[in-house]
Order: sequence, then structure tokens, then C-alpha cells
Amino acid sequence: MAAAPGRVALATLVSQTLVAFTIEFDNEAEHQLHHRTTRGASGSQRGAWLTSQAMWANFMQFVDADGVRLGEMEGLAAITNLEGLKRWRLIDVGPDPLDDREKPPLSELVVRPTRAGRRAQEIWRPLTGVIEQRWRERFGDEVIEALSEALQLLGVQSESRLPPYLPVVYNRMSADLGRFEPSASMVAARSVGVRLDLSVLLSHVLLMFTVDFERQSKLSLPISANALRVLDETGVRVRDIPRMTGVSKEAIAMSTGLLQRLECAFLDPDPTASRGKVVRLTPKGLKAQEKFHRILDGTEEQWRTRFGEANIARLRALLEQLVGEPTARVSPLFLGLEPYPECWRASVRRPEMLPHYPMVLHRGGYPDGS
Repeated sequence: MAAAPGRVALATLVSQTLVAFTIEFDNEAEHQLHHRTTRGASGSQRGAWLTSQAMWANFMQFVDADGVRLGEMEGLAAITNLEGLKRWRLIDVGPDPLDDREKPPLSELVVRPTRAGRRAQEIWRPLTGVIEQRWRERFGDEVIEALSEALQLLGVQSESRLPPYLPVVYNRMSADLGRFEPSASMVAARSVGVRLDLSVLLSHVLLMFTVDFERQSKLSLPISANALRVLDETGVRVRDIPRMTGVSKEAIAMSTGLLQRLECAFLDPDPTASRGKVVRLTPKGLKAQEKFHRILDGTEEQWRTRFGEANIARLRALLEQLVGEPTARVSPLFLGLEPYPECWRASVRRPEMLPHYPMVLHRGGYPDGS
């Protein structure tokens, strides 16, 4: 059964719910943290550079105060941004003080949180529980509990081989997951039955869907669901694409650049303005766009067979209750996204919609590519 015209895809519902959860998490973290951004420092020049939940969930939560060998963290570093975390003053990487070798192997170096990193860990650690409790109060305890159970039902067989959050976006997300190996601390946490919070469950299900989608597509799901989805053969102004997709101009630049390299799109001067560019789909791009919609619908149909019609219908109904009409004016998800006055999101244009897939970039891991 193909998706009905105008019906939001299951992957989009999962994505927008995860993005909303993450932005609310990030806003609260920013409110509490001493940090630095391009706007300057908050509270202390010694604060770390502000980053998003992805960097906490996929790396920082597994870095003990006493240090962890880099070899144990390589699988996590591969899906985040190790050099960025160092540059942002969240971690230090250096020799073990007890190792007297002149040049120990890279894998034997030790990753430690900085002072600012330890403070950030203290702020981040309880926040998924805080945001989930807000959602229970906002949407109803029964709804969030039912959603968690529905997501757990789909993801229970895959949690051991998936990271807690989405990796940094690459051309093919499924291929990039091949670089991921859970750390010993992650395995230990899961072996004692640590409850998976809502953001982890959403991430697992979305990654499962992504892997199934990309078995049939040479273009990644995040590139397809955001940039490719809104383009056409007549031309779309580059400056309009962030508003149309809910993702940052940097993420759009990355996406359209890839589409150009694959000969799916090309840039032209904007014929209606003295400056600016438009992006047009080539015949190859139009075929890729049509294939995207076909595979997106087909993967959801395959899931109905794999997991059961009733289970997918229940998950969809719960997500639709949270997402509603997916625009800023009416979607219930936007109820919790008003930033604190001092947050950087308060100084930028409010999004009109949430991304159809999180665009987690190396820049800081924000789900809209900011």
C-alpha cells in the first residue's frame, strides 16, 4: 500500500519528532552551560564551544573523568567529530601518564574531558529525562509511554549494533554505520538494562529505516528527504531552500554540491534577480527524485510486512498525534521550541517547518545542520 497523496512518510514523522526533542534538549543545555559561540562567550571565556545532543549522546557520555583509551573510542569518534571535540575544548587527547614510551601508538592515547567538558557532561546527563518528562506533561504520559513501547518493539533487535544517536551525515548513512563499533562502556551500559530514552529509540528506528532505504538507493536518505525532495527542473532559488526544508544554508550547500557532482542538479544565475542562483534538476535528478519517493513508500510498505500492519499503524498514529500538521503555525512539536531569550536560536529566523531528516553535520551536530 503506497502512501496516500499528502500523507507524511513514516521516516519524516520519526525525523521531525527526533529533531524537536533535540532542539528542546539543546536549548535547555545552552541555557545552563557556560559556553562560547560565534556570538561570544556566555558566563566565562573558559567555557567550551556550544555543541548539540549528538556530540553528547554518541561520544561525550562515554568519556570517563579518569580517561578512556582512544582505541576504545575510535568507533564513536568515526561517527562524530573527534578533532572538533578537541578544538571545542570538550576533550583532551594525550599519552597515559603511566606510559613511559616516547611515542605510544595512537590507539593507546587517552581521551579525557576537560574541565569545561566535565561541566558540560553534568548539564547534559539528566537532560533527556528532563525533556521526556516535559513531553509527558505536554502530550500525556500515556501517549509518550505508548510511543516508547512502539519504538522499542521495532528497535529491540538492533540496539546492540546502533549508536545512541544519528551519525554525522555522509553521502550514504548506511555505509558510514559500518565504521561504528560500540565502546566497552556502551556495551556495559546496555548489558545492565539501562532504559533507552525517547531520543535513542527514535534514532534507532530512523537508522533502521535508513539502512533499508539505502540498500536500494545510491543517494542517502537525508540528502534525498531534504534537498532533493524540494527541487524541480524549472529551478528553485538557493536562498529559498533552507526555508522550504527547515535545514541550514550550510547543509543545503553540502547537499546541492553533492547533487551537482552526481550530475543530478546544476546551478544557474537567478533569471528573476540581479544576483543569486537557482538549482535545477537534470533528467538524472528527476529520475532520482522519483526513485526517492518510490523507495520511501516501498520501505514503509516492507516494514508493514516485517513488523506487522497493526504495529506500524499504531506507531504512525502516535507520531501523527505529536507532529500534527508539520508547520510552525500548527504542529504541536513547536510548543516546546521557543528558545530562551539568550539562546542563539532566539536571534535567528524561526523555522517554518522541521527537517524531513536530521542533518547532523560536523559543525556541532545540530539536527538542522546549523
